Amino acid sequence: MRRILCFLSRALVLFVCALPTQLKAEVPMRVATQSSLPPLLHEVGIDQKLNNQIPLDLMFRDEAGNDVRLGQYFGQRPVLLVLAYYDCPMLCTIVLNGVLHSVKELKYNIGREFEIVTVSFDPTEKPSLAAAKKAIYVGLYNRPNASAGWHFLTGDEPSIRELTQAVGFRYNYDPQTKQYFHATGIMALTPGGRLARYFYGIQYPSGNLRLGLVEASEGKIGSPVDQVLLYCSQYDPATGKYSVIVSHVLKIAAAATVLSLAGLIFAMSRVRKRAAA
Repeated sequence: MRRILCFLSRALVLFVCALPTQLKAEVPMRVATQSSLPPLLHEVGIDQKLNNQIPLDLMFRDEAGNDVRLGQYFGQRPVLLVLAYYDCPMLCTIVLNGVLHSVKELKYNIGREFEIVTVSFDPTEKPSLAAAKKAIYVGLYNRPNASAGWHFLTGDEPSIRELTQAVGFRYNYDPQTKQYFHATGIMALTPGGRLARYFYGIQYPSGNLRLGLVEASEGKIGSPVDQVLLYCSQYDPATGKYSVIVSHVLKIAAAATVLSLAGLIFAMSRVRKRAAA
């Protein structure tokens, strides 16, 4: 028992020490006021514009490079809208992974009960990059009709700006790092293109997602939800510039792990004392 306690104690210390210095340095910053954030993050976020009609006449390009009207993906089924640029170094891929994980748990099928429209908000990205992303995620989803129901679009700046403003997705571009500062989340829309529900973060419980799709399919508009924002940005304390992910969820997960280890150590210590008594 003593060896186990010693091992767990060391593991706890190692876990805390192994947390990235950057992550630990960011904790005060995440609980600070808006004014303490770097300028490029001041206007970054996702506003809930429930019941807002998105402009369905906007033109984009599909994975094959064809000009497509946004409205052609609406009309029959509810739509999950995912805003993520394909060359994002971290969070956009995590968002897409979260979407994939959730929809794989659903009995509903992409292309039959609902559609997914993924739109890059980087106007420099090309259809070839969208096609590569689609091949990965449709392949991992591995269900019939997925290719016809999960769309990966690119577009020009005016169309991107109009769409992101309509859904409340606010982001900034950093010309120095050539990357985007943005928050994470997805939206469920009615077949007619009205915003029905927002899902924040990088994980979307399949039960909540299913309910959101059912309500959206019936034209129902959900209620506002609490915002848990993750910022895809970059920060280096040595230079005072942003260069790594600022992730509130990762901190919560780390804290939960530390507390769990501490609780286990305490419980085993009580057992040991009782045994000795």
